[in-house]
Amino acid sequence: MTRPSRTAGTSGGVRRWISAATGALALAAGLLTVGAPTASAAALTQVSSFGSNPGNLSMYEYAPDGLATGRPLVMALHGCTQTATDYHTHSGWAQYADQYKFAVVYPQTSSSNQSLSCFRWYDPAQSTRGNGEALSIKQMVDKAIAQYGSDARRIYITGLSAGGGQAANLLADYPDVFAGGSIASGLPAQCATSSNGTNACQYGSLNLTPAQWGDKVRNSYPGWTGAYPRVAIWQGSSDYTVYPVNSTELRDQWTNAWGISQTASSTQTLTGKTTLTSYNDANGKAAVQLYSIDGMGHGLAVNPGSGTGLCGSTGAYFLGTICSSYYTAAFWGLDGSGSTTTLPAPSGLAVTGTTSSSATLSWSAVSGAASYNVYRGGAKVGSSTSAGYTDSGLTASTSYAYTVAAVDPAGTVGTASAAVTATTAAASGGTTLPAPTGLAVTGTTSSSATLSWSAVSGAASYNVYRGGAKVGSSTSAGYTDSGLTASTSYAYTVAAVDPAGTVGTASAAVTATTAAVYTPQCFTASNYAQVTAGRAHTSGGYTYANGSEQNMGLYNLFVTHTLKETADGYYVISDSGC
Repeated sequence: MTRPSRTAGTSGGVRRWISAATGALALAAGLLTVGAPTASAAALTQVSSFGSNPGNLSMYEYAPDGLATGRPLVMALHGCTQTATDYHTHSGWAQYADQYKFAVVYPQTSSSNQSLSCFRWYDPAQSTRGNGEALSIKQMVDKAIAQYGSDARRIYITGLSAGGGQAANLLADYPDVFAGGSIASGLPAQCATSSNGTNACQYGSLNLTPAQWGDKVRNSYPGWTGAYPRVAIWQGSSDYTVYPVNSTELRDQWTNAWGISQTASSTQTLTGKTTLTSYNDANGKAAVQLYSIDGMGHGLAVNPGSGTGLCGSTGAYFLGTICSSYYTAAFWGLDGSGSTTTLPAPSGLAVTGTTSSSATLSWSAVSGAASYNVYRGGAKVGSSTSAGYTDSGLTASTSYAYTVAAVDPAGTVGTASAAVTATTAAASGGTTLPAPTGLAVTGTTSSSATLSWSAVSGAASYNVYRGGAKVGSSTSAGYTDSGLTASTSYAYTVAAVDPAGTVGTASAAVTATTAAVYTPQCFTASNYAQVTAGRAHTSGGYTYANGSEQNMGLYNLFVTHTLKETADGYYVISDSGC
C-alpha cells in the first residue's frame, strides 16, 4: 500500500515504494511462477451487475463446481497496484475454496478511482456504512448470497494493505454481516478520515488508547448491540510501508470492541518465524489473533507447496513465509474445526437497574436457547433460563463489565455478547463524590504509566487503582505508576476522596501498555542485502536507512555498511563500530 498522492508518482513515499517494488521484481523475476495453484475446472468470473455500485468497483467471483447451498462466503480485497486476478492467483484462497467448499468474491478497484488502484480506506465517503466502496462490497455480498445460497451467518472478509484497511472498515461498518475478518499488513478501522491523515497511520502511531480505538469501531455502526466479528491480524516486523505499530493498534481496537483484555491469553510459535498471540473471549475462544512474522516486509504471507498448510505462490507483495490463508481459514472454522451450529450472541444486553450491591441485566432472547450464562469480568457468575439476571453481593460505587452467552439444550455455549458496564450506586448514609472524567494515559515507559484526569470539585485527594487494587493516591489530577513490567497492559480507574476520607464513585477504566525494552543490534552487509532484509530502502538508485533516512550510497552488492538498530525499525549508519 502507498499513501494517496495528489499526482501519481510525485509523493516521496510513493517513489520509494515503486522503486523498491521494481527492484524486487527485476531481481526475483525467475521466482514468480513457483508454487502456482493447481488448476481447477472452476474459473474466476466477472459479475457485471450487482447493485447500484456507488464505489465504482468490479466484482469477480470463484466457486468450486457443484458448490452446495449453505456454505460460507469469503470476500478478498487486493492491495495497491494489484487486481482481483493477482489475488486469486497468488493468495491461496482459491485452493481452500476448493478444499473446504466455499465461494470467494474478489472486489476490484482501478486507477480511475485511485491512481495506484488502492481501495480508499481513508475516505469516509468510501469507507463508511451505506456509502461508496463499502456499500458496493456489501452489495456484492448480497449478490453472492442470492447466487450461491451462502450461509449468511458465515460471511468473512480479508484484505491486504489498502485492502486490509478497507476490510477493517467493513468489519466495523457491518458487524451484522461479517462473522470474521483478516487484515494483512493493514490498518485499524477509521484510522484516517482524509488523505492528509494517511502518513500518520502508515508510518507512525496515533497514540490512542484501546478505548479510543474501540470507539472508532462502535461509532461506525452505533446501533449495533451484538458481538463483533472475530479478527485475525497479520504483520511483518520489517514492513516499512505499513509500520508494525498498526498491528498493535489493530489488536487494541478489536480486543476493546470485544470488551476483553489486551493481555494475551496464549502465545504460540509457528513456521516461518511467526508468533501467534491469541486473545480469548469469555468462553475461552479466540476473538482476536495477532500473527507477527519476524523479518517479513510488506505483503501477504504465502508458503508455496502441496502439503498441509502450504498455499499460494510468490510474487510482488506475496511473500514466502507462512500460508496466512490456511491459518485464517482455520481461525474462522472453514476447515470444519469450528462449530457452525452454536447459538449466536444475545443482542440488546443492557443494565436495567443497580443498587449499592447489585446490578440487573436484560437482553433479547435467542431462539433455541435453553439457558444463558452470565459473565462478570470474563468469569461466569451465574445462569438464567430467562432473558434477565440480577448479580448481587457487589461493592458500592464500583464498575463491573458483563457479557452473556446463550446455551443450547445440549449444553453447548454460544457466542458471547458485546460487553456492557454496570456501576453500582453509592452506599447509603451520605453523598459521595462523582466519578472523575477524562481519565487518560498521557505517557508510558518500559516500567511506568502516567495518568491524568479532570479535577472533581470538593475532592481532597484521589485514589488510583490498577486492576481493581489501590496502588496509590494523589492530591492533584495526575499520577505516575512505576515498577511495572515492560510490554504489558494495565487497567486503571480513579476515584475522588472527600475531606472526610469518603471514597467517591470510580471512573471508567483506561488501559496503559508499557513500552518494550529494546536492545540495540548491528548488521553489516551490502546495500542490496540491507534492503532485502528490510533494514533499508531504495529511491533513485540510492539506498537509505529505514528510520534515519541516512544516504548509504548506491543500491548494489559492492557498497557495504554497518547499520545499528537503535529502536524498533529505526536504523543509523554505524560503520565506526557498535
